[in-house]
Amino acid sequence: MEKIAVIGGGSWATALVKILSENKSEIHWWMRQQDDVKHLLQYRHNPRYLSGVSFDLNYVKPFNDLAAVVKASDWVILAVPGAFVQNAIASLPKTAFEGKVMVSAIKGMIPDENCLITDYLEKHYNVPASHQCVIAGPCHAEEVALEKQSYLTIGSHDLDHANRFCELLRNRYVKANPLDDLDGIEYCAVMKNIIAMACGIAHGLGFGDNFQAVMVSNAMDEIERFLTAVMPQHRNLVGSAYLGDLLVTAYSQFSRNRTFGNMIGRGYSVKSAQFEMNMIAEGYYAVKSIFELNKTYKVDMPITTAVYNILYERISPAVEMEILKEKFK
Repeated sequence: MEKIAVIGGGSWATALVKILSENKSEIHWWMRQQDDVKHLLQYRHNPRYLSGVSFDLNYVKPFNDLAAVVKASDWVILAVPGAFVQNAIASLPKTAFEGKVMVSAIKGMIPDENCLITDYLEKHYNVPASHQCVIAGPCHAEEVALEKQSYLTIGSHDLDHANRFCELLRNRYVKANPLDDLDGIEYCAVMKNIIAMACGIAHGLGFGDNFQAVMVSNAMDEIERFLTAVMPQHRNLVGSAYLGDLLVTAYSQFSRNRTFGNMIGRGYSVKSAQFEMNMIAEGYYAVKSIFELNKTYKVDMPITTAVYNILYERISPAVEMEILKEKFK
């Protein structure tokens, strides 16, 4: 029986625990709040997210002790927002992940360092890239809870690790496939949240489907330019891990980033939108990281620049969308 640690108590962490428990792996689930652990042990569901999902406690073991969870596992899945990774694992020694295969289910970056999660783990915890994987969609936690057909891609430099993890994920409603593009998948997962925010802003301002379709097609060009500059490699960007993940995030009713952007387009301030959502939209932090990172690469990124200007420079969303309207082809 594979022993898997899941670090995080949000909706995506909850969905991953559901998927993995279908194959009767032994899951050590770390949740920050002791009350959440007690609730899950008593009632068999997460009280905060996807509360309709019931867990078999023969396979799902909730804990509040992070060090114990990591030590007892062969695989460690990080499923907390990128902005809070440093704080979440700060109590662990730098050798905590030795011999483990790390799996990032995070669609964000480390804000202070403007780096990918995998790069952070390699730099600060000495986890080699060959012992890391990333999870890409298109896959929303809410649809996993409903057991709707979903697809995942596991990126890794080591396809043996990717294939093994795919086997742990596959079940009657989830298909999983490996891909040897760790960095490209991770950057694309970050950038699709920025694009989804832009689509939400446009929708909030009253732009229609025609404009948003053109925005997404231009976004694919923007993502390709950036990936070519940062991590050049032959990629099929129309694949589900790239275009598919972008589409579901840009258009779905379940997309936090699109919802956040829609609120900004309708006139909410950043703080009021964050307060009302009460959930983390990774794109808010990601756009600043990508914008800062691009000061080195100087790639033409009009959509990213527009979202950054709206969220951080407080430039009118209407003004930025008008500028984009003239740039799009």
